[in-house]
Amino acid sequence: MPTFKALVVESGDPYTTRLRELSLDELPPGEVLVKVAYSSLNYKDGLAITGAGKVIRSFPLVPGVDFAGVVVESASPDYRPGDEVVLTGWGVGERHWGGLSQMARVKAEWLVPKPQGLSLHQTMGIGTAGFTAMLCVMTLEEHGLRPDGREVLVTGATGGVGSIAVAVLARLGYRVVASTGRLQERPYLESLGATEILERSVLTAPARPLESERFAAAVDTVGGAVLAGVLPRIAYGGSVAACGNAGGARLETTVFPFILRGVSLLGVDSVMCPRERRLRAWERLAHDLPLNLLEASVRTVDLAAVPELAQQILAGQVRGRVVVDLNA
Repeated sequence: MPTFKALVVESGDPYTTRLRELSLDELPPGEVLVKVAYSSLNYKDGLAITGAGKVIRSFPLVPGVDFAGVVVESASPDYRPGDEVVLTGWGVGERHWGGLSQMARVKAEWLVPKPQGLSLHQTMGIGTAGFTAMLCVMTLEEHGLRPDGREVLVTGATGGVGSIAVAVLARLGYRVVASTGRLQERPYLESLGATEILERSVLTAPARPLESERFAAAVDTVGGAVLAGVLPRIAYGGSVAACGNAGGARLETTVFPFILRGVSLLGVDSVMCPRERRLRAWERLAHDLPLNLLEASVRTVDLAAVPELAQQILAGQVRGRVVVDLNA
């Protein structure tokens, strides 16, 4: 039986991750067998690969919360061999074997057809991070955000979600302020369309319960003290789409932004997002994300480079998106 390469987290005591040769009969059950072309590296993958977070539920497990590839076998009427497909979320790479493998067997309902206008490589340049960014933009729009008002803030702007949020919002006509702790990345953020760079320490410094109204809305990818600093600066009736906790899970704030300015704090989850909303988000990404900017923010690596990059992404040292070529 032919074998294929995969990154496997074998144990949590002690934590061990290594490249292995696997056979198809070692894959978990599922209706669709996919030859994976590309995956990507996300913050959650960093937690899973390094053991820094209790992400993986059982061992052994192949990490990788997303992938794009071509159907090889299908027991589902929705997919046939040769179909190009994309998967993000559904606990893949956490509870179920994920995309950092040359082959994957998954449930048909977890897949979506590759969006028209995007290549398989581009879908993973977007990946879970870009998909989450678009869900944040859609959520803010559904709560009244329009590109004719105040500035929109994006925190963690050099990361995967933040980079794509900046690019999409700028493309849609918003004046985007990008917050980062890495001011040396100013040229990169400006190339994505940011009109101003805000040093992260401005948001994490002690603040009054209500600061001057500045931002119509915000995409917060960081959480913790950064989110606490964002809320007092949101204008009356504005919203914050919160999707990350790299800066901490605890939120220490007051009720004043909510009860005196009517600010809405909106949680955005990409893991269990319903299928119709997934399809709409991918359609929007194919239309609203400047692909030339996407290409400029993507680095492509082979599977062997992933463990070291997993350490770097947790340390905030990875800019933009990392695509993993499973056949390099």
